[in-house]
Amino acid sequence: MKLLDFVILKLTICLIAGILLSNYFLISLFYSSIITICLFISLTVVYFISKPLHFKNIWFGIIAYITMVSIGILVVNVHNHKNFENHYSNFDSYKRNSSSFLTLKIIDLLKSNGYNDRYVVKILKTDSINTSGLALLNLKLDSLSKPFSVDDVLIIQSKLNPLFEPLNPSQFNYKAFLENKNIYSQIYSDYQSIFIVSQTKHTLFGFADALRSNINEKLKNYQFSANELAIINALLLGQKKEINDEIYEDYKRAGAIHILAVSGLHVGIILLFLNFIFKPIEYFKYGHIYKILLIIICLWSFAIIAGLSASVSRAVTMFSLVAIGMNLKRPNNTINTLACSAFVLLIIKPSFLFDVGFQLSYLAVFSIVILYPIFYNFWKPKYWVADKLWQAFVVSIVAQFGILPISLFYFHQFPGLFIISNVVVVPLLGIILGYGLVVIGLALINLLPDFLALIYGSLINWMNTFFKWIAQQEAFYFNEISFNLLDVFASYIFIIMLYQFYKLRTFKNGVLVLIAIIIFQSVQIYSTFLNQTNNRFIIFHKNRYTLIGAQEGKTLSLYHNLEKFNKSTDYIISNYSIKNNISYIKEDLVQTVYKISDKKILVIDSLSVFRVTSFKPDYLLLRNSPRINLKRVLDSLKPELIIADGSNYKSYLKRWEKTCKEQKIPFHQTSKKGAFIIK
Repeated sequence: MKLLDFVILKLTICLIAGILLSNYFLISLFYSSIITICLFISLTVVYFISKPLHFKNIWFGIIAYITMVSIGILVVNVHNHKNFENHYSNFDSYKRNSSSFLTLKIIDLLKSNGYNDRYVVKILKTDSINTSGLALLNLKLDSLSKPFSVDDVLIIQSKLNPLFEPLNPSQFNYKAFLENKNIYSQIYSDYQSIFIVSQTKHTLFGFADALRSNINEKLKNYQFSANELAIINALLLGQKKEINDEIYEDYKRAGAIHILAVSGLHVGIILLFLNFIFKPIEYFKYGHIYKILLIIICLWSFAIIAGLSASVSRAVTMFSLVAIGMNLKRPNNTINTLACSAFVLLIIKPSFLFDVGFQLSYLAVFSIVILYPIFYNFWKPKYWVADKLWQAFVVSIVAQFGILPISLFYFHQFPGLFIISNVVVVPLLGIILGYGLVVIGLALINLLPDFLALIYGSLINWMNTFFKWIAQQEAFYFNEISFNLLDVFASYIFIIMLYQFYKLRTFKNGVLVLIAIIIFQSVQIYSTFLNQTNNRFIIFHKNRYTLIGAQEGKTLSLYHNLEKFNKSTDYIISNYSIKNNISYIKEDLVQTVYKISDKKILVIDSLSVFRVTSFKPDYLLLRNSPRINLKRVLDSLKPELIIADGSNYKSYLKRWEKTCKEQKIPFHQTSKKGAFIIK
């Protein structure tokens, strides 16, 4: 079994390597197919040559791992929608950015933002031509219009607009996030401009969406608050769209955000529940087989209802294999099961690899499987209650230990009271989930007593209140932690080497631990050196305001005209500060002249004062919509480049862009090209 585990794990790692390589080396579908076929032929030849010799052939292993890397690249190409001939990006209307009649089908509902309801849609036709591909549909918020649901077919006349890169450095790249999901364009419209073709449900996802809607309609007949309904939807239906920002922030600061995402913890509890419910089936002939089939059908039905997210798919795949092992009375190896589930999921949908929840859940489970026995054996309580509390404590510690580096990289924060959150609530989660399934089942058949609903609502409300109290303990919440990708790799190298040394205390493993420590320290020294020598001048894009930053090492000088500046709420600056390890911020008013290295920048604002005789500016920054004749300014000052930030009127920007084009002078508009940076 150990050899099998080792091989499966190695093959999965090679598959992951291939998926990662496909993002850096562009190989066409045709060539990746040819390479994979050739490698398969070579692997077969080497296998039949070495088989009669009865000894291990190193070339067989090498070619097998290279083949798996090639399969990873091929799988990414196969799942890339742009490789389909009928993808909308291959048609002239998309390339010309012209308006067309688009036939769309709703396939997913996203959380609305402050301006639009948002849907993921599949494009069925462009005018009268059958097409394929996914897009993001943005419809203006309208309280009088009923939102659409999954499987609705619509017709709209619109353009397929490109996705936008982040306009400021260190910002979340929503374009890359969507493209990883094969969404390459977006549509803007309103409900009144859409013609509804069909609202018939004909897919599993459509029926699942209808079932979720029916469940919510039934639950609204009881005295559940909006926050309680939002938590029920997240815990039991896998839908987090209705959770407000305050509740989400409380769970995040308390270190319990994983409770809101249906994952292995939830599915494991459901598996135990199903295993108990279907226990009597074992007494029939072939009962074990029927029981396994019923459990797997129920688990995947739940996964579909929950939206088949990365965490749900991972958990259900893994626990489907666990269910088979449990009911066939065969020894079950969790690492083997984890590797198999990851392998299957990545073959089916390689983009899961870049899903943060997928990464965190696998690292957490691997950490629990490997480290839990070590930590648990430090103390073995005699009493049942103490033992259960100790188990919950150990699980929380080892899970957090496994995900800490990557969690710091993505979220730059550490909830110090996560142990209290998990020790108190996680043991009760089984009760909350089981009670919730009963509540939903009774509500669907109109047999839910009011007192049961009231008790369940109070339980959810108590959990929300508990996490709010935890979140308010500011002294134990550490945020704005700068942690880059090199830090992540160095941390995991140290963790792996330390584990190896604990398992086998040899001189060689001790040396490897010391090398890992040196690597980690070297990364820290290198990062500190980069931060201290990182000097740049940035004209950020901020709507209606001017925001300029001059970074010198770990100090950022901000020049702005904001009415009130708050680093924690201004995400442009907070994200930049965390990413670049800024420790000190100075504020000042916007200056008229800036000198960076050998470049001089002249700022012209609404006062339109720009008489300069002592020097000629290299760059010209226009802010607050100055009323100037730009052609005369250009003839007078002869700058190399014109910059216009987000504080200017759109009509002025269009006029200036036209003038610069006529004068053949580059025009940098931050609302289109993003922040202007001088290094």
